[in-house]
Amino acid sequence: MNVSEQLLMVYCTCPDHDAAIKMANSIIDAELAGCINIVPGLTSIYRWQGKRQQGTEELLLIKTTSGVYPALQQFIVTEHAYELPEIIAVPIEVGLSEYLDWVRGSCTVSHNK
Repeated sequence: MNVSEQLLMVYCTCPDHDAAIKMANSIIDAELAGCINIVPGLTSIYRWQGKRQQGTEELLLIKTTSGVYPALQQFIVTEHAYELPEIIAVPIEVGLSEYLDWVRGSCTVSHNK
């Protein structure tokens, strides 16, 4: 594993708590992330198929590495309830080095290709 590998925070919304828990557990079990926080109670307003929509969702905050990201993205696309899931990754610039090292070590090396 490359210790200098970029860490990412991936945002992914889920339609409800059960879907969020299922997705988070599946991602962790697949060793595609070190930690996932679930933020409940989001109200999302968006345009879908030409119409304004509004609904409640839960947000996954997924901590992973750039090497694992392609496998994580494919996993979410395949397993997600939405036709077009929100998947947005942003770099983690700084943080407690011991925590960041732990995240790196929690993502399966076999995904880092």
